Amino acid sequence: MVFTSIADGITRTVEGIGDTVSGAFFEPVIRLGVTGLARSGKTVFITSLVANLMDRGRMPQLVAAADGRIAAAFLQPQPDDTVPRFEYEAHYAALTADAPRWPDSTRAVSELRLSLRVKPTGLLGGLQGPRTVHLDIVDYPGEWLLDLALLDKDYAQWSAEVLARIEARPEAADFLTRMRATDGAAAHDEPTAKALADSFTAYLAAARDGGYYDCTPGRFLLPGDLAGSPVLTFAPMPQAGEAPRRSLTREMARRFEAYKREVVKPFFRDHFAKIDRQVVLVDALGAINAGPRAVEDMRHAMADILSAFRPGRNAFLSQLLLGKRVEKILFAATKADHLHHSQHARLTAIMEALTREARDRADFAGAQTQAMAIAALRATTEETITHNGRELDCVRGTLLDSGKRAAFYPGALPEDPNRLLSPARDGAETWLDADYQIMRFAPARLTLKPGEGPPHIRLDRAAQFLIGDKL
Repeated sequence: MVFTSIADGITRTVEGIGDTVSGAFFEPVIRLGVTGLARSGKTVFITSLVANLMDRGRMPQLVAAADGRIAAAFLQPQPDDTVPRFEYEAHYAALTADAPRWPDSTRAVSELRLSLRVKPTGLLGGLQGPRTVHLDIVDYPGEWLLDLALLDKDYAQWSAEVLARIEARPEAADFLTRMRATDGAAAHDEPTAKALADSFTAYLAAARDGGYYDCTPGRFLLPGDLAGSPVLTFAPMPQAGEAPRRSLTREMARRFEAYKREVVKPFFRDHFAKIDRQVVLVDALGAINAGPRAVEDMRHAMADILSAFRPGRNAFLSQLLLGKRVEKILFAATKADHLHHSQHARLTAIMEALTREARDRADFAGAQTQAMAIAALRATTEETITHNGRELDCVRGTLLDSGKRAAFYPGALPEDPNRLLSPARDGAETWLDADYQIMRFAPARLTLKPGEGPPHIRLDRAAQFLIGDKL
């Protein structure tokens, strides 16, 4: 273990020196991580960002684009030959088809390299030719990032926390019934372990669909080539003293430790540790619509996500990163096009409040953070209608379920975010003085002029914050 840690540290140092030398003397590389929890719009964000960097007519807030300093943008083969390529062309075709549709969601890590030819500035700008800046976009599921919190826990602690948290959730009823009928001290047998793991996985899927965000271990929902393996065949069990050898509980504990060692740590070592900039996408409107419990659950999830960016709390990350930290972190509330623009500032304030406590506790060592309300692809238009003598600021779009065009008023978000966060912290079941709704809109059919990317809301501002200083 000692030699492995030393070897990992030396490798990380050599890689860091290589990246620094390459960036300083040859072609700089920006590693942009894109993550978020389920249905936050990661795939659409990356697709629209790349399309709008290639055709920059809708990017006035990206200074390098507005000044005409980006001479060209083009896709290149990615540097990591063992990581799947982000299927940009297929996703863009889905969004721009005659009958547009949302592309499939993120299921695993993928990567894409976009190279930008940038004209130099300053006194020597006229003497130098354009330089190339590579933007390596790394797409990965937010559920995997939440797994970081598992590294600080043993099986008994994790089980106790999970069982206490899910006790009152209807989605967990079947799993809890099966778990209570199982003797953890009995000899391990694989059919029993698999039945418990399958039931727990079904709970996690139902909880995610119900608006909860604490759905870890993340690979249970996105198993990939690990589906059916012992490392994903465990579940929380109550602890009553030392579990006997070869018992079901002892085997569950062994597999939990294997999950941390063989799944969680390699992800952070191979992908997360190389990221320079990070955007965390959040479906805050979906949580608000789901109710106070979902909002509180999201707040805790944001705190867990932020723990990945302050490695001082975790010995593994401290050894892995060796002082390297993500330079900028953007927390973006997606689907801003579901609201009239008059409410966007309130959505941003809610996003800031959701991450405030975690940001205040975190030691980012100089990293910049920002919250923003965005829509990577605008699917609606705005209009004001009169209803019962009252003017309502609405959005109009094509409903995903029925295909019909409709105007929609989701309700007014509060000016003070504590109107939402306080009931959530207090464990309220419903919003007492308001009713927040959300509709699922299909992507609008696009008619793009030459040089224009897909319509969006503040994607150019997000790009300026994340990469503008490097251009």
